This record gives sequence, C-alpha cells and structure tokens, in this order.
Amino acid sequence: MQALVKLALEPEWEARFEPNSYGFRAGRSCHDAAEAIFNAIRSKPKYVLDADIAKCFDRINQEALLRKLNTSPTIRRQVRAWLKAGVMDGKQLFPTSDSEAGARTRATGTPQGGVISPLLSNIALHGMEERIKQYAETLKGWKQKNRKALSLIRYADDFVILHENITVVQRCKEIISEWLQSMGLELKPSKTRMAHTLTVFEEERPGFDFLGFNIRQFPVGKYQSGKNTNGYNLGFKTLITPSKKKQKVHYDNIASVIEAHKAAPQAALISHLNPIIRGWVNYYATVVSKKAYSDIDYLMYQKLNAWAKRRHPKKNGEWVSKRYWQSIGGDNWVFATRKEGLIPLRLLNHADTSIVRHVKVKGESSPYNGNLVYWSSRMGKNPEMPTRVALLLKRQKGKCTHCGLFFREDDLMEVDHTIPKSKGGKDEYKNLQLLHRHCHDIKTANDGSYGAKSGCDSAKPKPTRKLERIEDGDLVTS
Repeated sequence: MQALVKLALEPEWEARFEPNSYGFRAGRSCHDAAEAIFNAIRSKPKYVLDADIAKCFDRINQEALLRKLNTSPTIRRQVRAWLKAGVMDGKQLFPTSDSEAGARTRATGTPQGGVISPLLSNIALHGMEERIKQYAETLKGWKQKNRKALSLIRYADDFVILHENITVVQRCKEIISEWLQSMGLELKPSKTRMAHTLTVFEEERPGFDFLGFNIRQFPVGKYQSGKNTNGYNLGFKTLITPSKKKQKVHYDNIASVIEAHKAAPQAALISHLNPIIRGWVNYYATVVSKKAYSDIDYLMYQKLNAWAKRRHPKKNGEWVSKRYWQSIGGDNWVFATRKEGLIPLRLLNHADTSIVRHVKVKGESSPYNGNLVYWSSRMGKNPEMPTRVALLLKRQKGKCTHCGLFFREDDLMEVDHTIPKSKGGKDEYKNLQLLHRHCHDIKTANDGSYGAKSGCDSAKPKPTRKLERIEDGDLVTS
C-alpha cells in the first residue's frame, strides 16, 4: 500500500524538489552530491558548514509535514494513519511520538524502514536550499551571481553550506536553524562544524568528510595547480579521496574476515573477501582513490601472509609463497587457488580497479520527466524502457553504433543482431546493438539478412506529454 501511495506522490514531488537534493531520490546518488561539491569549490576556496540534523526521522513534526504534503484527503488520511501507527520491532511497539515532562504529547517522526518514509523526509526538508538562496539575494551585489556563489548541497539529513565569506556561512547556520524549527528539527552540535577547504580555520583542519569522502584543497605549484575557466593557475588543487575513517572501517572488516577463517580453505577465504572488496572499490572508483587502494592492498598482503604462515609453521617463506601466491596473466603475487586443470579462484586487488570520473546528473532532471534515452543510457534501467534496450543504451553510451549520433527522445530505435541470425549469429547480448530505424534498414540491406524475420525488433520511446495551453482552467496536453 505504501508503495502505491509513493508511486502517486513521487512524480509530483520530483518535479518540485530542489536541484541539490540527492538522498533517497530516483536516479541520484552520493556520487552526484560529491560532484556537486567539487563543482562548487573547484575554482575558489570556500568556508564550509558541515552539518547533520539530530534524529531527523524521529522528530519531524507530523502536522507540519501533512500541511506541506498538501495532497488529496484520501491520501492525507492514509499518510496520517501511517505516521501515527508507529513501528513494530519483534514484539515491541515504538510509537512515533515525543513526550516532554509537563507538556502535552506532540506527534512527531516518520516510521523508519517504511517504503514511503524516505520520500516523506525529503518532503519535510524540501525548501532548505531555496531559503538559503533567498538570503543570498539580500547580499550586496548582483542577485543571480550571489545565488550561484552560495551553495547548499544535501543528502538526506546531511548537508553542507559553502561560501567564500565566513560571515555569510555563520548567518546561514542561524537561518537554517530557524527554518528547521518550523519542522520540529534542530542541528546536531556534535556533528556540526565549520572549516575551510584550503586553510586551517579556528584550529579546525582544512577540508571535511561527507558521505565517506574527504573533500579538501591542497596548495601546489604551478605545474600541478588546477585552472579556472580562463586557463589561469589557481595555486591549489581540489581532491576528493576516501576518508581515513572509512578506510579504517574497511580494513578492519577485511582483517576480521581473515581472522574468522584461520582454519578455512583458501577458496573459502577468497569467496568471502571478494564481495567486500568489490563493493568498496566500486563506491570509491569515481574519485582519487589509487593511493588508498594501494595502501589497503599492502596491509591486506601483510595480513594474508601472517594467515598463510600460521597454517604452515614448519615451512619457510618461499614454500608458503609458492603455495598461496601465483603469477597469472602477467600479474605477480596473486593470492589465488592452485589446482590442476581448474581456473584459479583469485583474490581481487583494490589497485586493479580503474578510476572513472562520475558525470553528475543534470540540474533538476528526474526519471519522471519523460527523457527515457538520457536516463536509460545513464542508469542502464528505466521502468518504462525494455531492459534489453536500456542495457544496450548504457553499453553504447547513448549512441547509434552505425551512424555514431546520439539517440534523441523521439527517435525510432531497433535492436539488431550484429551478425544476423540467418548467417549464424546468436541471440545474446554481445551480438546485439541498438540502431536508428533508418540505420537498421541500411545495415540490413548491406549485410543481406532478412530484417524482421531474423528476430530484430523496435523500441519506440513513449512520447513526452507537453503542455500546450490552458482553457477554462483545464490543462490541455498533447
């Protein structure tokens, strides 16, 4: 039931949500938030307010949330019922209310774990960025320039405010605190700090941690310096790296798995470590992570070497190394199984992961805006696009393999077999490609296949509904 209500509310609110809100939203991720911060500070050092909202899910004022929701009476009654229902954990009920001594109980909070809870929390926090932008317009100078210079980037209940003037940042903290009070919320002092991205500020180290990333600027010489849009050296470089805290947590996780498998076979140890390593390196594969990867690989080798020597206390180091480490495909010192006639099961190395920069989502773009080509090529999946077509769009980076042009929203697209089935081609992904219909016709004529008879099909995107005019208060679409 909550999923159905979410399906009704989410498209409406996705059209309203602010551009720099990234948490628990379709098509947006932590990497988009990190890239937005990078874009905000890449050309100029700034002061930062790194803040967290105290018990956000537990303390949201339910009446204020329902007023902001402003939906139909039926949905409003259902959402109110969910907010007041509380959460059952085992046999214990946790009510969504907060009582204070000597005061009447006030209904607060959203039930954590519910399908609709993240959407409700985003609705409750909607408006923070615009409130800050309104304050920016009151500053001296050109309004549009002032709005652009002041940034609020939020992921769920964590957010940062960036500006080159410390007085502006301090005033923004006061404004946000007042704004949060209207929703029954407040900042968490222990997780709120002010710092500067380049220099020490009030004994606070430069930079800050956000979503597991450390974001900081370093003074460098002219040969390593970043450059502004005019090509002039800035005298510093902006780097986003895995935070030291998250590196330690990851290594401790690896070490605990190795400790727990002292007597287990090598294959079992590798099978348990690989998913942990793969997930961690994929998360940080879009930032400056090579040094962190190499450091963890070195520490992991030391741990694995101790694990191997413990199993064979009477053998020398050379014997142990030959038993557990191999040379595979030109890579030396690969921790892998050694069995005759079988493909060795090898341990993943962090440093083998390629670094590929993340492309931030466009402004206020949403999967509900009808641009299926953009979202399918970006995400590789879309509920309104066939899975096969979406995967091909992602693999081809949104381009037709015949003409090399980008697919547009209203283009006719067809799935083609690179080697026609009539000539022995197989119906598998590596033999499929996505073409414009006219490109498909040309390709079919050139290779002499039978066209639609060979199993090719078309995928026409659903046309976008466009607002034409308003007549007698009714919206007319086409």
